[in-house]
Amino acid sequence: MCGIAGYCGYDPALPHVVEMLRRLEYRGYDSAGVAVVEPGRPLYIRKDAGKLGIVAEQCWPASEGTLGIGHTRWATHGKPTMENSHPHTDCTQNVAVCHNGIVENHGALRQRLMESGHVFRSETDTEVIPHLVEEGLAAGATFEEAVRSAVDQITGAHAIVAVDTRNPDEIIGVRIGHAGGLVVGYGDDAMYLASDLPALMGHAKSVVHLNDREMAVVSRKKTRFTTVDGLEVERKHQKVIGNACSPTNGKFPHYMLKEIMEQPQSLHNALRGRVDVKRQTVELEGFPFSQERVSQFKRVVLLGMGTSYHAAMAGRYMMESVARIPCQVENASEFRYMDPVVDSDTLIVAVTQSGETVDSLAALESLGAKGAPLIVICNVPGSEATRVADYTMSINAGPEIGVASTKTATGSMLCLYLLSIYLGQTRGTLPVSKRRLLLNEVMHLPNLVGQALQTSEHIREVARRFSLASNVLVMGRGISTPTALEGALKIKEISYIHAEGYAAGEMKHGPIALIDRHTITVAVALKDQMYQKMLGNVSEVRAREGKVVALATKGDDVLAHDATDVIEIPSVPYLLSPIVAAVPLQLLAYEVAVARGNPVDMPRNLAKTVTVE
Repeated sequence: MCGIAGYCGYDPALPHVVEMLRRLEYRGYDSAGVAVVEPGRPLYIRKDAGKLGIVAEQCWPASEGTLGIGHTRWATHGKPTMENSHPHTDCTQNVAVCHNGIVENHGALRQRLMESGHVFRSETDTEVIPHLVEEGLAAGATFEEAVRSAVDQITGAHAIVAVDTRNPDEIIGVRIGHAGGLVVGYGDDAMYLASDLPALMGHAKSVVHLNDREMAVVSRKKTRFTTVDGLEVERKHQKVIGNACSPTNGKFPHYMLKEIMEQPQSLHNALRGRVDVKRQTVELEGFPFSQERVSQFKRVVLLGMGTSYHAAMAGRYMMESVARIPCQVENASEFRYMDPVVDSDTLIVAVTQSGETVDSLAALESLGAKGAPLIVICNVPGSEATRVADYTMSINAGPEIGVASTKTATGSMLCLYLLSIYLGQTRGTLPVSKRRLLLNEVMHLPNLVGQALQTSEHIREVARRFSLASNVLVMGRGISTPTALEGALKIKEISYIHAEGYAAGEMKHGPIALIDRHTITVAVALKDQMYQKMLGNVSEVRAREGKVVALATKGDDVLAHDATDVIEIPSVPYLLSPIVAAVPLQLLAYEVAVARGNPVDMPRNLAKTVTVE
């Protein structure tokens, strides 16, 4: 959510800033804007509600200024309007600010500033920042000092970039807390600032990620780093790994469909280099904990939010069954406030596809302070979570542009499966024979997912009937329960149909009251140890005239008789079933959204990276 871009070089800044913002569109936004500084001229501002293209069309005549900033906004304080779009300016129209985060004390600051004569033009919390900078400059401070003073007065977590027409050779960036990242990029005769690494691909050869309470003063040739208290700090550059190509959806009508179809390859990428076929072991390069240290772990806590939380739920089944270590799953946004009992023998595993989710970062920080060892399963190299963790297990799914997670969801679960085997073999709790069986099964996983994808045409037919529903229940048992929860999440995210996922054993404890002939129930009813119980749940739905779409094992004639519609997947081992079963549910949600004419890749009110609470 909310993208920041900045350019300082010798070329006109505007095209660079707009291009960088385009690369951040996947984060989700509802308005956009740019500000360019050109010596001797008024600040050049173009902004509006809606997509970046609306703003780009307004950029005529274009500024020739060589320093600029831009922003894509996801509304928090104030509706998506032109006035509420970033950048925001001060009364003099000399200072412009883009900001990710929430100014928690903005009400009191706004009141004080208005009493001092400042005029506000928006409803946003962000607008207090340029006015605070203006106040500092009027008191005789330098631009850098004024920004530092403004930051000292606001509370909350923030990523801020600021420019001033009277300082046309500098962009100042500040990071406070976990309101998303801020990255400085070093290019040829230019410097860049961005909230996420993809904006810099093809431009920056090396980068520096700002740490908490750090400030960057960026000019054409160099960047000077300080703490927000003014102390100079030395930062080492990190080489940018990747290519200059922006992700495209190619022959596919949407990124989401492309990313669903990429899953056989993305899962293969997650396996590559981690399974030693000859020795029949899992190898995790650079794993920092010794065999003795791993044997000291008394329990594992899995953390996640949204899709990552559901992946963690499936991971608990894997961890306890394979590694034989007690495991609990926690929602990161709640766990951070529980004052949890953890110590150095509690292994924390956080699942976060972006590595910038604010709740997960805050939880990791507090748990690390308690001495807990930290592992992160993440898809974005260099993200904040990877820098906080003791060890990062990369999902290796490649860029995921669609807001609704698909290939990162299945990749997360596969990483948890491999981590479970690794911990089991290291602790000596996983028999060699079982380990060989598990590894043999997982090597067939990309092919099984490929077979599941072959149901796409049938799913499209089911989706046409499904698309008129107003309420959907999704149920599963055992390891299929997180699959049901994830299926419901995907449906509500992109189809906008109210959907509720639940453990089927809970049916008589409430959900059964919702079932009638107008309700569609999706039943994840594979041929596993919970199969007979799921058949009973399906019968209970049908007895109340409910429609049932069953996700079934291929060749299941019983469900074919009882259900309204059946979507088949190949027979799959129990612990791998959530990965394979997720795929047709992703397709079902996608096809329903298409049938309803929804914007699949950028569903309303949602963002790819959630950087504010």
